[in-house]
Amino acid sequence: MKRALLASTVAAVAIAAAAIATVATAAPAPTTIAAVPERADNFQLTDHTRLAHELYYFKAAPAIVVMTQTNGSKLSRTAAGELEKLEAAYKDKGVLFYMMNSNLGDTRDATAAEAKAQGFDIPVLMDELQLVGESLGVKKEGEVFVIDPKKNFAVAYHGPLDDRFASSNPNSKAAAKEAYTAAAIDAVLGGQAVTKARVDVKAGKDIAFPERNKAATFKNISYTSEVAPIIQEKCVTCHQKGGIAPFAMDSYEVVKGFAPMIRESVRTDRMPPYFADPHIGTFKNDQAMTAKQTKTLIHWLEAGAPRGTGEDVLKTHASEAPEWPAYLGKPDVIVDIPAFDVPASGIVAYQNQRVDNPFKEDTWLKAVSIKPGDRAVLHHVVSNWSPDPKLPRSKLPGGSVGSYTPGAEAQVMGDGAGAPVPAGGRLNFQMHYTTTGKASTDKTQVGFYTLKAPPKYIKRSTVIGDFALMIPKGEARHKEIAYLTFPADAYLYTLYPHSHYRGYHVELKQKTPDGKEKMLISLPKYDFNWQRDYDPVEPILVKAGTKLIATWVYDNSTANKANPDPTIDVRWGEQTFQEMMYFRVNYRWADETVDNIRNDLQSKLMSSMSIGALDDNQDDLVQIDELRGPMAGMKARFADLDVDKNGGLDAKEMAAGGGGGGFGRGSVPDGDIDL
Repeated sequence: MKRALLASTVAAVAIAAAAIATVATAAPAPTTIAAVPERADNFQLTDHTRLAHELYYFKAAPAIVVMTQTNGSKLSRTAAGELEKLEAAYKDKGVLFYMMNSNLGDTRDATAAEAKAQGFDIPVLMDELQLVGESLGVKKEGEVFVIDPKKNFAVAYHGPLDDRFASSNPNSKAAAKEAYTAAAIDAVLGGQAVTKARVDVKAGKDIAFPERNKAATFKNISYTSEVAPIIQEKCVTCHQKGGIAPFAMDSYEVVKGFAPMIRESVRTDRMPPYFADPHIGTFKNDQAMTAKQTKTLIHWLEAGAPRGTGEDVLKTHASEAPEWPAYLGKPDVIVDIPAFDVPASGIVAYQNQRVDNPFKEDTWLKAVSIKPGDRAVLHHVVSNWSPDPKLPRSKLPGGSVGSYTPGAEAQVMGDGAGAPVPAGGRLNFQMHYTTTGKASTDKTQVGFYTLKAPPKYIKRSTVIGDFALMIPKGEARHKEIAYLTFPADAYLYTLYPHSHYRGYHVELKQKTPDGKEKMLISLPKYDFNWQRDYDPVEPILVKAGTKLIATWVYDNSTANKANPDPTIDVRWGEQTFQEMMYFRVNYRWADETVDNIRNDLQSKLMSSMSIGALDDNQDDLVQIDELRGPMAGMKARFADLDVDKNGGLDAKEMAAGGGGGGFGRGSVPDGDIDL
């Protein structure tokens, strides 16, 4: 885990400690469901474009405006147009504008279609579980909330946009006589009290909140039979003695004491730490709560977290984290990576630790688990096998022997596949450390789980990335795109995105040769502190000629509190104050088996790396204006390199110009088999 995670953990523990001190006299942040609150509690919602927005992320915003919206409604469409006019008027002042859809019948796809058809650009936040609408006391479409971040996110104004939307028979064609929202924004910007802070909203359709009528029954939610099982299933793996979480959820009293923090962590999707969009793909290691579990937990917390009767199963079934993953057991072989002393401060160059290969015969791995010695300082581990030049080279391809990033779990091959480790040679581990203000000694171990017989399939991987990325200083939503073109049919087993502190949002899609596109995974909000493999329940077939296209969005603004320096242009680099655009995919070639090794296909795949990194318009050519970063030097020779004079460089022409490679050695995992 990194400094950002440690800082947030310290702050969270401090908040929770205060909560424990007052637990006997105060309920855990209950919000009056039917009334508009004095302040808006923190939340995170995904908008109609699949991008996440957390309210408190924008603490520095001068004001935040949220208006409720309903698809297909004349009033909502008219109000959206008026809201966009307001956004344009206050754009230079930094005011943020959103719409929010809490209607159970309005899907995200339908809302995206509505936005496209109506031509509005303001993000529409999808309140799919209605928890935000419940806590804000929403009743109708067209309700406006003007929120003041400087005053602890106080709801400075609630009501219609202006007097035209106040009556039950709105006349939007008439001129507004009282611009309630604009006046409220002006007051907030000027640090003044809003004259008319609450105005009745009579126009527009009602929004049904089925759970609202049940609010009185939330106190009857059973801790023993409903809440504790959720915590056991989704939280205790980390929140147990010896686990990676800062405290153990081993009793009702602990949960009660941490209730305010738990409520916020769930409402902002920080916990459980699983960030794949539930509408895109299904994955084996899905740790997210279901909609029902989330609502049950939040409603119980908002009811005051009542103990009720029955066994405290968290206490009676308290457990301790095993040394190695329980589902794998003790490794067959454990390798100690040489200890390294990490200083209290400064930048630590990558450490390349080498150990003798413990496998004296060709070996197939079914899983690898890396156990960090000190999670606070260990940023990542990548590895590779290197041959002994004095010995004959094995027929097996060599590559990675495991990797680790913050929040990572063991890597399991599965599905009749294995990762080969040729006999002899050495294992190389690239160790990336960052300092925390306290000196530390890291003693990381690697656990190998082996197959007793060769598998049928070989698990391979590759990286989609943009080594020429450049994120302008201060830019809040900078986009980078890269792709690889698969030369033959393959099956995807693992999707793994990676960036540093400025990474905000990431997606991977496939584009078949006929132009059809399908999204494979989306992380509405990327979290550097929890970098995970996402393994599809069923391997994804990628047909020959298909492009796998990765899209990253970066936040290099001051709003990103983890940003090392928002005043500089950021380029590719190994250290965390620099940045990476990196997306690993694990796969197998459809016609490759251990008896039919296809290294030729791997070479063809890698030859598309430079084209995919630079070719932003995805036409399989690199135009002169797409040559940037380390490839910018080719511009002077562009005319000579463009042999066929079609205005772009293909893979062969790029290679002739010295641009056939891509990532520098050490920037990404080495070898052609990477776990």
